[in-house]
Amino acid sequence: MISDSHELREKILLEPVSMGADKLRIITGYSAHTMASWHITEIAKRFDRVVNIDLTVGMCARDMLFRPVHEGFKALTQDSRYKFTCKYITEGSPVHTKIYLWEKDGVPFRAFTGSANYTQPAFFGRHREAMSECDSGEAAEYIDSLAGDSMLCTDDGIKDKIIIAERPPRLIRAKSDNKKISPVSAKKLGAKSVTVSFIVKRTGETATRSGINWGQREGREHNQMYISLPTEIAKSDFFPGKGIHFSVMTDDGQAFILSRGQDSDKGMSTPLNNSLLGRYFRKRLGVPDGAYVRREDFERYGRTDITFYKLDDEQYFMDFSQPEGR
Repeated sequence: MISDSHELREKILLEPVSMGADKLRIITGYSAHTMASWHITEIAKRFDRVVNIDLTVGMCARDMLFRPVHEGFKALTQDSRYKFTCKYITEGSPVHTKIYLWEKDGVPFRAFTGSANYTQPAFFGRHREAMSECDSGEAAEYIDSLAGDSMLCTDDGIKDKIIIAERPPRLIRAKSDNKKISPVSAKKLGAKSVTVSFIVKRTGETATRSGINWGQREGREHNQMYISLPTEIAKSDFFPGKGIHFSVMTDDGQAFILSRGQDSDKGMSTPLNNSLLGRYFRKRLGVPDGAYVRREDFERYGRTDITFYKLDDEQYFMDFSQPEGR
């Protein structure tokens, strides 16, 4: 039996890749796109490979699914670079089973079953979990038996089968309370917040070769950027620790996966493509794609900072809205 979180990650999610496995089929009660993002990134970093991940989430029809999670699964599924597929159980009884089946050249190779959902809390020690290796042939038969009860997350009819929540389900107190998150509603929900400036205190300007201008050097894609955190915020528990992927929903309806890095974990960037945020902020500021961003660009927009609201341990709301009247 495997119960240590480090061993869970290594033996179940990574070790089979080093042994030649090329496809992972997962049945899980609950999951999040942030877990898939971490897993894809870690496999690429460790093995310089992309493996086929076929995920089926079993409890969606009974419970709500937060919109950024749903949209995150769709984005990963639609991007052919990741060989990722996500389905939801939509027919019959909800499925709470957790099975991880690795295949090699189309043949069942290794399988594990137990308590761990395909989530970061399960595999990074925030929950107590136990998993054991099981018969890979039996695991394949079980997964195959559920195929007819599932629907791709990208299917046009999925919204008729699954309730897509506009805020994390735990924050929805009644059906009428399922409204989009805004700065006002985030405050009413009691979400903690921090505000981060794009301006360097010492110079009074944007950073020249870091922060939003990190990519402004030879050999880099000019949109590459990270959000620089002040020491007091970086050392707090407001954001997840280094390596954990978390979801950020923006005031204009966009969604990003972020993780922390840089010196002392003081920078946040998009791990799958660290140019995504740079393109996003340049578009909102009205400056050309890949351009050097100055303080005056932020001042013309109407603000030089962003505010983050913590909805739960993996879900955040980011406000970069312009002041009223602009």
